[in-house]
Amino acid sequence: MFVFGNKSPKIQFMSIQQKPTEKFINGEEVIAIELTNNKGTYVEIFNYGAIINKFIVKNAKGEMQDIVLGFDSVEQYFDKEYLENNPHIGAVIGRYANRIKNGEFSINGENYKLTKNTGTDSLHGGIEGFDKKVWDIVEVGESFITLEYESIDKEEGFPGSLIIGLTFELTENDELILSYEAETDKATAINLTHHGYFNLAPNGGNIGKHKQQIFASNYLEQDENYCVTGKLIPVKNTQMDFTLSKEISKDWNPEEGYDQTFVLDKIYGDLSLATKTFEQESGLTLSVYTTEPVAHLYTSKYLNVQNGKGGRHYGAYDAFCIETQHHPNAINIEEFPSTVLLPEDLYTQTTIFKVSLNK
Repeated sequence: MFVFGNKSPKIQFMSIQQKPTEKFINGEEVIAIELTNNKGTYVEIFNYGAIINKFIVKNAKGEMQDIVLGFDSVEQYFDKEYLENNPHIGAVIGRYANRIKNGEFSINGENYKLTKNTGTDSLHGGIEGFDKKVWDIVEVGESFITLEYESIDKEEGFPGSLIIGLTFELTENDELILSYEAETDKATAINLTHHGYFNLAPNGGNIGKHKQQIFASNYLEQDENYCVTGKLIPVKNTQMDFTLSKEISKDWNPEEGYDQTFVLDKIYGDLSLATKTFEQESGLTLSVYTTEPVAHLYTSKYLNVQNGKGGRHYGAYDAFCIETQHHPNAINIEEFPSTVLLPEDLYTQTTIFKVSLNK
């Protein structure tokens, strides 16, 4: 079991509860994990898919507001129609986030063919990625809980047995800290992210009026199938320029929105501010910090989910995702930071979702 080094040493006034759901996947029970700080900020996580199902904070009106999309019951994540059009709501993505061109790659001269689940490419780890696995609860602390999953050799075509640990910590500063570690017994490709769907407006709806800032001077070119080609393009004088805060809809193509990877202006590996999103009515700002080199902005063009929370329909542009990760398709592009994990190495990543009021 991993020894995680990113947990806060300060004892906090926290409440952590584990609640059985009496729902089982392949004989393993799904557990709801509830984290609450002394401000009343509340996060609900399922060990199925490491899904963040609720993230409830106090807005400028003094109201408790849920800022993530999800469902009222965990079994809705198992619904056949939902799975057929799976938008990965609130879940961990792995073994490899985003697309791998032609669903294949080579390591040390050995070629590996993956499950292809989006045309000729592999997306978000394949047909049954980490978002559809029941994770073990291995440690519970004052303000954190650690989940663990073992991905077996050749799962979805990936080489090596990979053990992944993911710690969720909720602080008194309304920071939800995600700390990842992973080890493998054979050289493999790894690129993890978390696919939360956020909406900061009190009543949800189209996120076009949210103000977005991304600390990135370049974005990654994509082919017609949204797969990264290897070319960096400056954001200056393009619709991709979020270096200064602007409404998400200001420059977008209303038929497409955004589904784009931004290369962050940061020192590789340092934990620093990647993006900020602000919504006027709620007064809420979501700041995302990460050790990862890129952030992928997705404005949920393809979202079409029935019976979300409160029976709500979630449609296109009803949420935004900030997916912190390594460069997509980097396993096939030598110039990009490596996404190869060797048996002698330890994979680490930290991403923080911090909620604050704009005062």
